[in-house]
Amino acid sequence: MTIENMKATSFKDATFEDWQEKAAASLKGKPIDSLYTNTYENITLKPLYTKGDLPDELAGDLPGQGDYRRGIHSLGYQSESWHIANRLFYNNVGELKEKINHALSKGQTAISFEVKPELFSDNSALMSLITSINNKYPMSLDAGLLQTPLLAALTISSKEAGTSEKPTGFVAADPIAQASVIGGLPTEEDEFFADWAKVLEEGAQHLPEVKTVLVNSVPYHNSGANAVQELAITVATGVYLLQKLLDNGWELKKALSKVVFHFAIGSNFFMETAKLRAARLLWSKTAEAFGAEPEERKMVISAETSKFTKTIFDPYVNMLRTGNEAFAAVLGGIQYLHTDSFNEPSGTVNLFSERVARNTQLVLKSEAHLEKVADPAGGSWYVESLTKELAEKAWELFLEMDSRGGIYETLKTGWLQEQISLTAEAREQDIATRKKSVIGTNVYANLYDVIAEPGVKGSKSNYMIDSLDSAISKITSDNSLLESFKEVIPSFTSLKLNRLAAPYEELRFKAKKLESQGIQPKVGLICLNELKKHKARADFISGLLSAGGIHAERSGEVDSISAAIEFINSSKASRFVICGDQSSYHSFGPELAKDIKREHDVKLYLAGIPDENQSEWRSAGIQEFLHVRSNALQTLSSMLQDMEVESSAKA
Repeated sequence: MTIENMKATSFKDATFEDWQEKAAASLKGKPIDSLYTNTYENITLKPLYTKGDLPDELAGDLPGQGDYRRGIHSLGYQSESWHIANRLFYNNVGELKEKINHALSKGQTAISFEVKPELFSDNSALMSLITSINNKYPMSLDAGLLQTPLLAALTISSKEAGTSEKPTGFVAADPIAQASVIGGLPTEEDEFFADWAKVLEEGAQHLPEVKTVLVNSVPYHNSGANAVQELAITVATGVYLLQKLLDNGWELKKALSKVVFHFAIGSNFFMETAKLRAARLLWSKTAEAFGAEPEERKMVISAETSKFTKTIFDPYVNMLRTGNEAFAAVLGGIQYLHTDSFNEPSGTVNLFSERVARNTQLVLKSEAHLEKVADPAGGSWYVESLTKELAEKAWELFLEMDSRGGIYETLKTGWLQEQISLTAEAREQDIATRKKSVIGTNVYANLYDVIAEPGVKGSKSNYMIDSLDSAISKITSDNSLLESFKEVIPSFTSLKLNRLAAPYEELRFKAKKLESQGIQPKVGLICLNELKKHKARADFISGLLSAGGIHAERSGEVDSISAAIEFINSSKASRFVICGDQSSYHSFGPELAKDIKREHDVKLYLAGIPDENQSEWRSAGIQEFLHVRSNALQTLSSMLQDMEVESSAKA
């Protein structure tokens, strides 16, 4: 064929139907529906997206335009990069001061730390810290119910400094998110928000560039909420707090300028990226409904990598999780980002883990060059379709919440907690049955991890101060602020914050406790016939047991019932799993279990499900069939509980 002929050659456009036909042939009888995936958001993900899935309203939209789903800056991060805002942990104010200086010298670009009561135990030390903060760096602080004294300290420092450089960033609070965690507001609803509006008004006068209103969806995420629920809660909270400020005399433009949104970023990469894009779309439409001008509808987003997805055991895997989540956050278009330290769940954060967390973002900036492209996810048929579907479903849920009285009313009645718990239970069930994997925890667990059980951590501060004037007075008179804090008394059921891995971690610590008492949690594997016939199921059972901290002791190649009994005689285990292929189960039959039970008072399990004679196997003494659909968490918990009882009986 000549070059001219090649240039004139055209190809038929491939249609979705053509792809379906080819896919059906490749599936060899399996239904095409097996390629579709259902998510916790009740969204069905298709195996292939086409140009037809691109939302019509997106045509012509560019970053910094339209509904801002593609970002709030026309040049993306090239005009203003995101801030590395890793939260610093500390024991005292002096240590915090050193850590802030160190972090800023190593690439951190925003001042962020845990705001807790200890910060206010020494007013002179607090003021020394605030004075030392370089206003060239924005602040990224969720102040919670300690917002008032922190704003007071910043106000005093700003007045005394007398420089043109004023604090920027945010020192913000979300009273509703705080209430969801502790079970209520500190005082009656209208009274609280009237006082809060006054504090923010004074703060706006002294700290005009500091945002003070936080819309924080992190507690809901860490309770198991899905992306649709997080988005609906975010809009509902934003509307509620905005309306409270308007009711207390604020102008719309001013109120909107003080709002910053905070999200947790989970492990479902594209879902999390689309979540942030949908959030901007939803807030733009919401602000428009209030009468805001286009420039006032922009959403400033702070984010943090998820605590819900992190594990205590095999902690270095958390580095990979954090990197994945940070990548999704940046593609989603955040302005501030906290990346977790890999050992944060165990409470052993140190300078090394903080450096790794900080460098995760530096790699994304400087080596992956993510700050060089405006909205890299924009135009993706999949991401754009997912963004639209998330936004539509979230808006429906927001309207339902609104019909029930709004965010705070749905918390007071328990309706919102119930909706989130349904999603959390679905997640927990998938983890329990290992339908969803947590690497290093419910699959591929390392039994030789040396991890100490973390101590009981105190909950986030449940204290508050009513007045900015009062806080300023107590700081300037050098009296401890802690004396004036009021404790919050719960008035409704709070959210249940958790991590996906926690149930398996409890089992691992229970197993380690047995080991510390000189009792190794162990189960024997009776491996039938040659290696190729039992290896697959023996490996599966070993992996299942390790998720609960239980060691698997394998027999040699068992070719007779007498060999199986001989292995049991030599083992100190009191539980055994028979492992083999279907042909082995046919050849040995339930008689194997009967003879073992006749000789020994042990508990027997069978790996997999036999093709036939299931009732006979059970009658012969098989307690449970262990297979890929088993509730691993339930099985392991039962085994360890029995081992505990046995060890207590021997003591």
